[in-house]
Amino acid sequence: MCLGCAVVWRQRANATTPSQSNAGSKVVAATYVGSEACTSCHRTEAAEWRISQHHDAMAEASEHTVLGNFARTQFAYAGTTSTFFKRNGGFYVRTDGRDGRLSDFQIKYTFGVYPLQQYLVELPDGRVQALSIAWDARPKPQGGQRWFHLYPGERIAHDDELHWTRAAQNWNFMCADCHSTGLRKNYDRVNDRFQTHWSEINVGCEACHGPGSAHTSWAAHVNTRDQVAVDGDAKGLTARLDERRNVTWNVNVASGNAHRSQPRATDREIEVCAQCHARRGQIADGYEAGKPLLDYYRPALLSDPLYYADGQQRGEVYDWGSFLQSRMYANGVTCSDCHNPHTGKLRAEGNGVCASCHLASKYDNPSHHHHTAGGAGAACVGCHMPTSTYMVIDPRHDHSLRVPRPDLSVKLNTPNACTICHTTRDATWAAMKVNGWYGHQPQGYQQFADALASGTSESPDGQSQLRAVADAATQPPIARATALAGLNASLSQLSLDTVARGLRDPNPLVRLGALQALSSVPPDARLPLAAPLLSDARKVLRVEAVSVLAGADPEQLSPGDRASLARAAGEFVETQRYNADRSEGRVNLGTFFGRFGDTVRAEEEMRVAIRLDPTFVPAYVNLADLYRVRNQNEDSERILREGLKAAPQNASIHYALGLALTRLKRTDDALAELRQALALEPASARFAYVYGVALHSAGQTAAAVATLEKGLATHPYDSEIRTALASFKGPTNAAAPVQR
Repeated sequence: MCLGCAVVWRQRANATTPSQSNAGSKVVAATYVGSEACTSCHRTEAAEWRISQHHDAMAEASEHTVLGNFARTQFAYAGTTSTFFKRNGGFYVRTDGRDGRLSDFQIKYTFGVYPLQQYLVELPDGRVQALSIAWDARPKPQGGQRWFHLYPGERIAHDDELHWTRAAQNWNFMCADCHSTGLRKNYDRVNDRFQTHWSEINVGCEACHGPGSAHTSWAAHVNTRDQVAVDGDAKGLTARLDERRNVTWNVNVASGNAHRSQPRATDREIEVCAQCHARRGQIADGYEAGKPLLDYYRPALLSDPLYYADGQQRGEVYDWGSFLQSRMYANGVTCSDCHNPHTGKLRAEGNGVCASCHLASKYDNPSHHHHTAGGAGAACVGCHMPTSTYMVIDPRHDHSLRVPRPDLSVKLNTPNACTICHTTRDATWAAMKVNGWYGHQPQGYQQFADALASGTSESPDGQSQLRAVADAATQPPIARATALAGLNASLSQLSLDTVARGLRDPNPLVRLGALQALSSVPPDARLPLAAPLLSDARKVLRVEAVSVLAGADPEQLSPGDRASLARAAGEFVETQRYNADRSEGRVNLGTFFGRFGDTVRAEEEMRVAIRLDPTFVPAYVNLADLYRVRNQNEDSERILREGLKAAPQNASIHYALGLALTRLKRTDDALAELRQALALEPASARFAYVYGVALHSAGQTAAAVATLEKGLATHPYDSEIRTALASFKGPTNAAAPVQR
């Protein structure tokens, strides 16, 4: 079928933001004016922007913007042959829709430009979906000029959550905020429709500089360009990206490294870039340059599976989280020190960009890199910014700018730059080479790998190592936050004290990690610790704090803190309503309502979550748990069996069903489900423990011991498994209750 354009796209957004006039005091409402309004005064910058990938981030599909071959070309994948063709001047694809049947879909927009270009289809309910078949825009000798699928090693059929028609490929939620300017998602949660608006279809000037009406008004009253250049006031801009103004980098010949002439006082420019170049979740519309990033986004920490234990990129993390780990960031480097912000390209070719701060005679020398001068092994980025490839053909540099550590690869199985190039060699060989060159294993700037690895492996000293990183002012704040989030604050007073210090840290990322650690503390014990953050300056921390405190007794708070709790609860609901198009947003909100005792609204949100995405497992599990709270155990069983129809091989549903059947005193059925959960997820310590306890409660002590011993072999430091095993093998063999 041919889908018409049902959603209304406005070319001017109505949102405004306060901006200072050139007098420095009068507040005016700044609105978006479009990039063309900037070009008459900023011709050089505009010309550079027009050749950038920001300019081509998104466009209406046309002969000028579409790179793919639509001359009735075909591409076969997972049993479906898709055909790309033109009709009446438009671009179309005939492919499998949400129902699995072949239909014709019009391509409304291009998405990106190099090394690949995706295509967007607009559906009648305002959803815009990204096709998973993309065009390889590289030259043909490099393997390009072809159609390819973004999941080549899988078979993504129409009923898969990764199919192009499903939520994972939804542009309105997943992509729009970064590829257009002045975007408002505008999801109608009552009618399940979008009316997404933008001010400019691509990433324009105002995406980085903020709404420009006040600035253009100011410029209209300036007589000469010289006055524009020397005037020192705000010039009507919402954000002055001037952190590099009058700053020099002076190279110390003895060390070979440069030092900033004055410290970087803010992260304003870095946060403008982080809006899109960070792995984060969006909690509100309306971010504009100069506004606090953490009022609109919840950034990811250095956690698995996004990062390796040493902080190297693993998932698609978009640079910001990597850069915050680096010595460069700590020493005051900003994004535009290395990148021309208008073209997006490096300020110099090859090693030249590094040589602007690092003495070439020392570092661009075989005595340093131990490779042939001018060869691939002599490239600074090859060793200090190795690439990972995403979306099949898109290699991206790791921006943590680290010293290669093959010795960590030997110990922690992390990647290293040496064996990425020397593919026939192993990490032990590389570590020996490095040690031979320098007489020791280099340490580098990042010193948290052992702690983060130990924390996830449950080793005896894991908590102490995490505490050491969390308390170390010399560690990158994002690493300290990650260490805090990994602490189990219920295990010791030392860990709880570390978390308490983290909650008072001046860096908001550190406070965020400390708040996440409070989930391991009994609800009422969280109150005095988290209550001050209910009125934190950053919205993401207020929202996190009220989430942590959900379920605690608010009567234990002071009247002032109760008022802060009420305000923060409103903000939490607002953030989840913003993401009400997603099942996870609905489940978050339903769980929140349930913890505050509003089980009616909790059930409503969970049911909508299932309707939005019948494959979203947490919706079934959390709804079943809500029924448990209401003593509706039969309903728990019913909803979990519905979940098994949608996800029959999901271990969490089998586990939850086993617990529900235990409460219904159907022991044999319960054991079968718990056994299946463990079979599907044999590495789960929790599943092994509960199944072992259930076996013992059923009188099957030998089987219980065998299960727990196998679990202990995988999780040698798990205290629950160890305690239960000791009890079952002891003289009394007292039965332990099955724990939820």
